Amino acid sequence: MTTYTPPPEPGRTGSRRNRRVPLIIGILLALVGFPLLLGGLGLGWAMATQRDDDGFFSTPTEQLTTETVALSSEVVNLGEAGPDDWWADRHLATVRLSARSEGARAVFIGIAPSADVARYLGSASYDEISDLRIDPFDYSLTRRGTGGDLTAAPTAQGFWTAQNSGPGTQALTWDLKPGTYTAVVMNVDGSPGVAVDLSAGGRLGWLTPLAWSLGLLGGALILGGALLVVYGARPPGPRVPRQAAPGQPPEAVRPDTPVTLVGAKDPRLNRGLWLVKWFLAIPHFVVLALLWLVFVLLTVVAFFAILVTGRYPRGLFGLNVGILRWTWRVQFYATAAIGTDRYPPFTLDHTDYPADLDITYPERLSRGRVLVKSWLLALPHLVVLGVLAGTWQFGDAHGYQFAVGGLIGALTLAAGLLLLFTGRYPASLFDLLVGLNRWVYRVTAYVALMTDTYPPFRLDQGAADPGGVAPRPSTPDAPARTGLGWPAEERRSEREVEV
Repeated sequence: MTTYTPPPEPGRTGSRRNRRVPLIIGILLALVGFPLLLGGLGLGWAMATQRDDDGFFSTPTEQLTTETVALSSEVVNLGEAGPDDWWADRHLATVRLSARSEGARAVFIGIAPSADVARYLGSASYDEISDLRIDPFDYSLTRRGTGGDLTAAPTAQGFWTAQNSGPGTQALTWDLKPGTYTAVVMNVDGSPGVAVDLSAGGRLGWLTPLAWSLGLLGGALILGGALLVVYGARPPGPRVPRQAAPGQPPEAVRPDTPVTLVGAKDPRLNRGLWLVKWFLAIPHFVVLALLWLVFVLLTVVAFFAILVTGRYPRGLFGLNVGILRWTWRVQFYATAAIGTDRYPPFTLDHTDYPADLDITYPERLSRGRVLVKSWLLALPHLVVLGVLAGTWQFGDAHGYQFAVGGLIGALTLAAGLLLLFTGRYPASLFDLLVGLNRWVYRVTAYVALMTDTYPPFRLDQGAADPGGVAPRPSTPDAPARTGLGWPAEERRSEREVEV
């Protein structure tokens, strides 16, 4: 008897094979874009914080002394002058030397072609600076010449490309040009015994466009790579939709997500209590600061466990879910919704509280996806979270600064002001805030490796979670509980319909 083997579903095998190509390309693009983005951000940080008001990167001022007639730099070769030196007339780089003479002597600073400087100094003794190091500051001096004297003061020479002289602090700036050059610091009359406080700086006109180019190119490569990886990592075949509950229109049914977040607003809220809730919640903030250190550590341990076994240790999973649950209760009370005046309990477990959170325990997790899930696959969501929960800073010319925790913080502040002045907390505003927080926690669970289900790009508003699923039991004999504390079987019975 011949056994009939049904053919594979159209498009499933080929689709899976074809998706490996964008998956690999996306990872490669991200690996190239990540260092470019870091380079652009690092360069931008250096330009914003390490330059002076004139745009120069400068060394610290250090004291240099010599018994000879001059302190000289090594010969600097900037290339041969010619038609290929396209940068020569574009002022792409500028150097600045600043010197202050010790005592009453005036100081001279000059830059000139190396051959002219060597001819002028002749047999006179001078010290050449070499092996200059900034951190820690150090240098070497090499004695040149045979001990003769100068025949004329440096200010009487006409070969200097750039020069400056006088008492006190003198600064010389010069745009780099092709050729070989030497810089010297001397007494203005050319006498021996030079003692100066010297600093050097440089300004590169192309750093700003370079920083922007690196940042934008790196960001574009990472974003493009993330989209390709998201596409390549999707499971093949059509998604099986959830069935509608009785009386629910089919278009209202959405795919399940493993995160269930709920929050029910108190019917009556104190008008002014929200102004001090942040202060009342300080004990919670202290405990949560320690718990989040634990959360990060357990996530690192879970990363290696998933990489090796494909499973998230159940005990670590329950503890991290409890930390997220505690965090949501405190945020719901004080910072991200101000939806209740009931003080949150100090516990990781479910309690009779208006806000709750739960996450379905995953029996298996992808060992390969754990390598790119938190930073690459989640990148589009992380951009959204930067708007929802990032810090917005405002200020004025008098130095007054005001910070708000992103869109969620701004809307929570608006809700508090409405409550303070009108005694009302609009239900639509509350539903929006809960939906925004729901988005944040779904992405947090994904970034923390607690699920392989990609967070949906949608805003599920309202106190109840229309997209959450009933979590599985923690132990074989314990009933699964949802974020509202209902048995999972009861909640599923309300959603499922026999076909």
